Amino acid sequence: MGCTVAGDRGGGRWNELPQGVARVGGIRNHGRMDVTEWLLDSDPSIRWQVMRDLLGEPGDAVEAERSRVAREGWGARLLGLQADDGYWGDDEYGENGDRRGTHWTMHLLRRLGAEPDDPAVRAAVARVREGVVWKWFDHRGYFHGEVEECVNGGVLAIAAYFGELGEGSEGIIARLLDERLDDGGWNCERESGSTRSSFDSTICVLEGLLAYERAVGSAMEPAITEARRSGEEYLLERSLFRRRSTGEIVLPRYANLSFPPYWFYDVLRALDYFREAGDAPDSRIADAIDLLLGKRADDGRWLAGVPWRGEVFFAVDAPEGEPSRWNTLRALRVLRWAGAE
Repeated sequence: MGCTVAGDRGGGRWNELPQGVARVGGIRNHGRMDVTEWLLDSDPSIRWQVMRDLLGEPGDAVEAERSRVAREGWGARLLGLQADDGYWGDDEYGENGDRRGTHWTMHLLRRLGAEPDDPAVRAAVARVREGVVWKWFDHRGYFHGEVEECVNGGVLAIAAYFGELGEGSEGIIARLLDERLDDGGWNCERESGSTRSSFDSTICVLEGLLAYERAVGSAMEPAITEARRSGEEYLLERSLFRRRSTGEIVLPRYANLSFPPYWFYDVLRALDYFREAGDAPDSRIADAIDLLLGKRADDGRWLAGVPWRGEVFFAVDAPEGEPSRWNTLRALRVLRWAGAE
């Protein structure tokens, strides 16, 4: 493998970096541009994460920048688009792939890093709690979730992030623990008879369980951690994108790096999840790291992938094939975590 990793949860060793790869301040320098400065010349939602994950800025400086997410740029625009009844896009989810619904807007606010304690954010979340329901599922309140594992994993992540854990999230946890398949992961097609897990459903559930664990801390039930670990093993046993049986890529779209990811799985999303989980890198991510390195352009940036279908309020990433700040930020922090810069 063409990378080095600073740790190994699963055993085995990593090879050395390819010759000729230089490190400057932890970020590869191609002599053509300052990638960090380019990243910082952006929305507050990107800047604060660059400051935290790539530059190691002091916490108070990072938080000061993060506080701007709800007051200017993309975060403020999204908050301003919420209706008085709590909905975005007149829907709790979004019909026919529409990404302007409440669920996907809340997801995006979480990924942007909007401060949960900001007054504007608190007011928006309160409107969701009080007014948004799942109309096709007995008009349950939004934070009680619906029936699909991928959706409920997302609702759990959103509830944990915005401080809305309670009866609804407890019900989601119980469902997810019961819905885990024998191979360790989850699949939204389980009710239709599927007995094999889905990469898409599994990453959505893992993100929700991890957010829940972070929110409840020492009160975490061991069964929840065990379920999350089994989902991680499902992905790691498949090198994050390969068939366990043949080693072939499961689906070509797993190599499509697009932001926001919605419910879709991709290699960078999975790697960023494992980074966020905080464990030492597992040797079984080697192929995924190599795939990521192979997508780096000569100027040190990563390009935007094919965007997922659906109407959006406004774009938060570059058009397909142009340099992507979200992909570059996420890739660089993954490589730093993996020791493969």
